[in-house]
Amino acid sequence: MITVHHLNNSRSQRVLWLLEELNLPYEIVHYQRDPKTMLAPPSLRAVHPLGKSPVVTTDDGFVLAESGAILETLIERYGQGRLLPPAGTAEALRYRYWMHYAEGSAMPPLLLKLMFDRIENAKMPFFARPVAKSIASKAKSAFVMPNIRGHMDFMEGELGKSEWFAGADFSGADIQMSFPVEAARARGGLDAKRPKLMAYLERIHARPAYRRALERGGPYGLLS
Repeated sequence: MITVHHLNNSRSQRVLWLLEELNLPYEIVHYQRDPKTMLAPPSLRAVHPLGKSPVVTTDDGFVLAESGAILETLIERYGQGRLLPPAGTAEALRYRYWMHYAEGSAMPPLLLKLMFDRIENAKMPFFARPVAKSIASKAKSAFVMPNIRGHMDFMEGELGKSEWFAGADFSGADIQMSFPVEAARARGGLDAKRPKLMAYLERIHARPAYRRALERGGPYGLLS
């Protein structure tokens, strides 16, 4: 059976959602972030040397890491044509693009935003606090937020071409793209000014498989 090593409030929620969409049986091993550092526990290193989540063990014992690689492998191995546009089509090219765009382009500025937010709120000697806050604020205003807004504008425009990221049909690309869009909603300033992205979030949150994955995976902080 497939085993998902699931870290709370992480990309592994996408893997649970995919498995629910494919109606595949799976087991979950739960891990909790350190409440102070928000890092994954050291026990994850026993599964994969980097100690990151998601990590999946397939039914033949192979260990998969990296959410995009996991999703592509599971869809190709178990999907039987589901959630994957036909090969050679324009939709297939868009599918591949969004599968890589999610982590390669969309997530880095959102992670920088999270990092600088934490610097601004971190405990430190009183004499260092103004300097740290000033550096973090300037980095966000001059570089991070303009990048995030540019990506949100791009995604908004692309969803104006079709209901889903790869085309007219829901696909694995939408599962992969859910994390950066939800992160943009949680901490990147995504709001009603970009109605296509907001409608996309409503559509994925309404999917029964998405809701089942939340029930099995537990609280998901990106939605709060």
